[in-house]
Amino acid sequence: MRIGSFELANSVFVAPMAGVTDRPFRMLCKQLGAGYAVSEMVTSRPDLFKSLKTSLRRDHTGESGPIAVQIAGTDAPMMADAARYNIDHGAQIIDINMGCPAKKVCNKWAGSALMQDEALAVSIVQAVVDAAQPLGVPITLKMRTGWCQQHKNAAALARRFEDVGVQMLTVHGRTREQGYSGQAEYDTIAAVKQAVKIPVVANGDIDSPEKAQAVLRFTGADAVMIGRAAQGRPWIFREITHYLETGEHLAQPLVMEVRRLLLDHLQDHYAMYGEDSGVRSARKHIGWYVHQLPQGDAFRRHMNTLENAQTQHQAVADFFDALAAQFERLPHPLVSSESLALAPHE
Repeated sequence: MRIGSFELANSVFVAPMAGVTDRPFRMLCKQLGAGYAVSEMVTSRPDLFKSLKTSLRRDHTGESGPIAVQIAGTDAPMMADAARYNIDHGAQIIDINMGCPAKKVCNKWAGSALMQDEALAVSIVQAVVDAAQPLGVPITLKMRTGWCQQHKNAAALARRFEDVGVQMLTVHGRTREQGYSGQAEYDTIAAVKQAVKIPVVANGDIDSPEKAQAVLRFTGADAVMIGRAAQGRPWIFREITHYLETGEHLAQPLVMEVRRLLLDHLQDHYAMYGEDSGVRSARKHIGWYVHQLPQGDAFRRHMNTLENAQTQHQAVADFFDALAAQFERLPHPLVSSESLALAPHE
């Protein structure tokens, strides 16, 4: 699996998720088997380049390459400038966001809203490719199946994006109208794969090794991208890669390994955001880790009352120490028949 001159470790990727896939999370996922990770979406507005939020999202200190940065916007020259700016600050791959369904993004005609205006979408991609290509930086793009059920134009756009120089496409198997509701469908991803020669990545509802294998076989995609299923379960990447290679399941992680992973993640998180902001934003990560564990909901409610890093960190350590007294390994998550379903193109 290659993007431009970069050979990737495997074909199981981390999806860019705003507020989630910051540097500490990306590094953790790569440590646990992810072959590639894309940054949180960063704005193309030049007046926000030096804001704290954008600066943190552009922080790749200590992260293994290739460094991929996702940019979003609606103005072609501004997107080209954003690509050059991020390349100057360490980006080795630029990803264009045409997949975000959030209203605050789409209301400004960015993200998946661009799929409604194909001419504008192609002009933006052309401008970004023209800016990055002389610098040897490949351009990738993430999109949805279309804007709504009646207008699924991913395959048509994919051909146009390939023609102007995009080197990899990721498709989330939902329309913008769906948001994250219902089930992802994979017929459209298969159609995109048939329409282009560049690598295609399948995204949406891939939450187990079996589902990853089924989606790859059904769509013919070159890779899978994991988003929400990695929240609180970053070891899913090694589970999937092992299963794809061997057909066998890895044992669930030891409770004490998860304890160490989460505590190390928290330390990196506090170091990046500072104590006050770090404690608040760490709560969602902790909540995801403990959600399905015995007494996890009660612990999450208690943890949300803690206001400083030391007490939060110690509470997590104590929770997993108590869990380790009962279990050697985490309980194995059930794989439901609904999870394994490949929703048809309607």
